[in-house]
Amino acid sequence: MRCPKHPQEALISSQLVDGLQTHSCPTCSGSWLGADDYQTWQVDHVDPDLKLENLVVPITQDVDYQPSRYDNRAGLCPSCGFYLVRGRINLSQTAFFIERCPGCKGMWLDDGEWDLLQTLCLNAYIPLLFTDEWQSRVRVAEAEYRERTATASKLGPDIAEKLFELAKLLEDHPNGDFGVAYLMRRFDK
Repeated sequence: MRCPKHPQEALISSQLVDGLQTHSCPTCSGSWLGADDYQTWQVDHVDPDLKLENLVVPITQDVDYQPSRYDNRAGLCPSCGFYLVRGRINLSQTAFFIERCPGCKGMWLDDGEWDLLQTLCLNAYIPLLFTDEWQSRVRVAEAEYRERTATASKLGPDIAEKLFELAKLLEDHPNGDFGVAYLMRRFDK
């Protein structure tokens, strides 16, 4: 098998964490996770009761991370030769890509991405990150994050936080629409 980012390099058998067999590149330190090896490891690490909506979308987390310099390189699957599909993971300050083969379902992680996925509690749920449902959640979370950031920028963090708290209170109140109408009337004057 050859490295997707450095096709001249042969991947060497390794272990990413206890019980997870991988193949790593000696040049870029990326790791190839075969689908079967990952699924075997995943069985002992996934919470069977966890619902997709309870996984935290990373853009809401402030994590200091610098993507690998090879992150933007496209690659071919070391197992079956298909082009790897890239899944973008947005953080509050940056973004990175994980790659997955549409054929054999193996995954390529650049150096440091496994540790970051582990920090984000997503390492046992990587296949979910490529689903339409997850991508839809990401788009909604990103829009909300941009809106909150813009609001804090315009009003200042203290007033913005009070506004967010008030919005949550009104959302949860059975007559919350009355409060919204009151505020709208105040600003119509």
